[in-house]
Amino acid sequence: MVYRILLGCAAFIFFIMPTLCIPPASTSAQTTLEQRDGKIIKTATLEACIQTALQNNHRRPASRYAVKMAEAQHRQALAAYWPQVNLQAGYQRMDESQNFLFPASEMAMPMGGSIPVTIPGVGTVPASSFSVPEQDVKLMDEDSYRASLEATWLLYDGGMRKGYREQTGGLVKAMEQESRRTDLEIVDSVKRFYYGAVLAARLHQIGMDTLARMEATLDLTEAMYKEGSGRVKKTDFLDNKVMVESIRAMVALLEKNELMARAALANTMGMSWKESVIPVDMELPYRPISMHLDSLVSTAYRFSPDWAKVDAGLLAAEGAARTAKSGYFPKLALTGELFKWWNDYDAGMATDRNKEGWNIGVGVEFQLFNGFLTKGKVDAARARIAKIKAEQILLKEGIGLQIKDTFLALNAAQKAYQATHDAMTAALESRDLNTRAYRNELVETEDVITAQLMEALMSAQHYKTCYEHVALLSQLDLVVGAEVLKTIEK
Repeated sequence: MVYRILLGCAAFIFFIMPTLCIPPASTSAQTTLEQRDGKIIKTATLEACIQTALQNNHRRPASRYAVKMAEAQHRQALAAYWPQVNLQAGYQRMDESQNFLFPASEMAMPMGGSIPVTIPGVGTVPASSFSVPEQDVKLMDEDSYRASLEATWLLYDGGMRKGYREQTGGLVKAMEQESRRTDLEIVDSVKRFYYGAVLAARLHQIGMDTLARMEATLDLTEAMYKEGSGRVKKTDFLDNKVMVESIRAMVALLEKNELMARAALANTMGMSWKESVIPVDMELPYRPISMHLDSLVSTAYRFSPDWAKVDAGLLAAEGAARTAKSGYFPKLALTGELFKWWNDYDAGMATDRNKEGWNIGVGVEFQLFNGFLTKGKVDAARARIAKIKAEQILLKEGIGLQIKDTFLALNAAQKAYQATHDAMTAALESRDLNTRAYRNELVETEDVITAQLMEALMSAQHYKTCYEHVALLSQLDLVVGAEVLKTIEK
């Protein structure tokens, strides 16, 4: 019965290794490569793994392009502050030349005067008016060329351009924080997988060491049973044999977990499924830290990309409100044009005075009534600002609660570290004492097997606690938005 209980405990520790070695999503950067069974094996430090992941991860270029798009939109908004200058040129061919038809009319002499008019067969007679015949006046030739340089400069817009500038500026800041969030998530994933691979290697080593000691105990049990000492029976030997073979199967599973942890680390770094990465570190780091919850939360408000993204969204919403309010104000612009016209005709409209020149003017536009469209836009913008502020309060509480949960878990892990370390040390000493006593037939077979399994159990539990401490620190870095240890040291 005792063997079965211990076997269940050992199986619990060993069979949960897949979740430990492959978690859910500073040394010099050096790497070494070697080929094993057609697979590329890469030995790398944590810093090298992070740098490789940042270079190969496909999420990072996407976030970078989002920032570039936002910056381009911001430059478009800033373009409205400059004069808009357009150069136009064109050629026109008409089916026939344009004309102006002056109608026939009677023109009376002023002041009741008269002029002599000679009429054939009658002679010369005085006339008080005369007729002007219809006149067809040609204005220009059929072919015309024209070039003009037009300029428009918006002098006053009621805050429209400033609103667009604030909107696009907020968008740039939001995309920068989104890109920063992507980098933090990549670093967090690499840290977890890297130390998950270290944990898998340590657990595999524990399994192999336990198997080697159990095999040595089995040989000793067999020898004592065959010598017929009386204290060791055949049932003890058979129970020991069952335990050894069970552990051998568990060690095979631990080996598989270690290999998969290396492959998972390589996959996180953007490498091929054929490649594996072996961490340089052999031990899980443990660095106890002393910090206050209030300082962590205040640090998160300063560095968290989520908090900064909400601030950027609020800036953009205020810019949208300013743009909407500009509809209540007039628009004032300065306009000007410099033109040149080429036409082979020299009379009519195609005179030298009309063929070239310039003009300058000031224009005002004021919208008197648009069906309350401006009011609707302003109300919608104000409602959006209120919505973002309400979400900001929720985010503030959410960040504080998330940090508090991680903070409490980190404190628990630090307390558990010392407890599991003491338990592992005691288990090691107990196993050593029971092994020596068993050679002198002072303890039962069951006692020495129990001591060996307990050492493996406590060692696995201790290294699992170390990994949880590292993972919690990485999670805290992700939530706070900065490396916690460096921030505290500063």
